[in-house]
Amino acid sequence: MNAPLHTPRHLSLPLTADVVRTLRAGDRVALSGVLYTARDAAHKRIVAALAAGLEPPMDLDGCTLYYTGPTPAPPGHVVGSIGPTTAGRMDAFTGPLLAHGLRAMIGKGARGPDVAEALKRHTAVYFAAVGGAGALLAGHVRSCAVAAYADLGAEAVHRLEVDHFPVIVAQDCHGGSVFSR
Repeated sequence: MNAPLHTPRHLSLPLTADVVRTLRAGDRVALSGVLYTARDAAHKRIVAALAAGLEPPMDLDGCTLYYTGPTPAPPGHVVGSIGPTTAGRMDAFTGPLLAHGLRAMIGKGARGPDVAEALKRHTAVYFAAVGGAGALLAGHVRSCAVAAYADLGAEAVHRLEVDHFPVIVAQDCHGGSVFSR
């Protein structure tokens, strides 16, 4: 029996440049491993630290950042709703992070032309997660802990361990984009 047409490709995190080169816009992917959350305020701090010659709060080499702010976990759960936020708000910070080894980002919505060029230059990928499905996405999170900037509350950097976290390759390192179809 053949595999269903829509079976996602399973990838382990962190990603390598070799794996990223095999991805094409529109591919369905299931991610497993460690990723980090970061929204606007955390991005500002991370990029400022890099500009000052300081270490970021996570190893960016091969890192995946998820643009989300986890809600508090209800009793018996690892995390509350964990839906993606609009990625375009992080565009101004993306170049410096990619230059320091960031390999993938997860969010919702299209990215600007500077990000598309940076994805090519740094062999990186932008994944989209389904907006409005935060409660369902939380079911793929096996652990969640604050990794940095606890004072930011939900916008703190969180370390997530995920299992078969569903995403779509929205923009690849070859210039492909689901938003231009």
